[in-house]
Amino acid sequence: MTELAPKPDHCTCSAIRKAARHVTQHYDRHLAPVGITVNQYGILARIAGLGPIPINRLAARLFMDRTTLGRTLRPLEREGLVRIEPDPDDKRRRGLVVTEAGRALLDQARPLWAEAQSRFAEAYGPEEDAALRVTLAGLLATDLATPEPRPAR
Repeated sequence: MTELAPKPDHCTCSAIRKAARHVTQHYDRHLAPVGITVNQYGILARIAGLGPIPINRLAARLFMDRTTLGRTLRPLEREGLVRIEPDPDDKRRRGLVVTEAGRALLDQARPLWAEAQSRFAEAYGPEEDAALRVTLAGLLATDLATPEPRPAR
């Protein structure tokens, strides 16, 4: 961590978003040589690991809304890295799959991602990095559902 860390935000959401942008920029710089962002890398890797997966299920696993995921998928589909095909078990359903070109790109990107991960852990501290991932997993498991807003009077 830096000696002169910024003053903590009063808004948790703002603090998380700024930190996410800071870390995302770090990973994006490492992945730039293969022409993808860390968001695209994460989506490709997740689809590759899960096999054919419906977009709604993938969106839920990534904590994204379907529309945002669809916008992120468009360039991957346009570049021939992912495609939508019928589910082998149920032809009525369609799932996302990583193409051979997508797998080749993942093979190129994986060491760049690993270097970004390693440098992050080195800069932030290995113990802090591990603790941060545990904290974030706990945050994702927290039920943040809020009651419907009351109508204005």
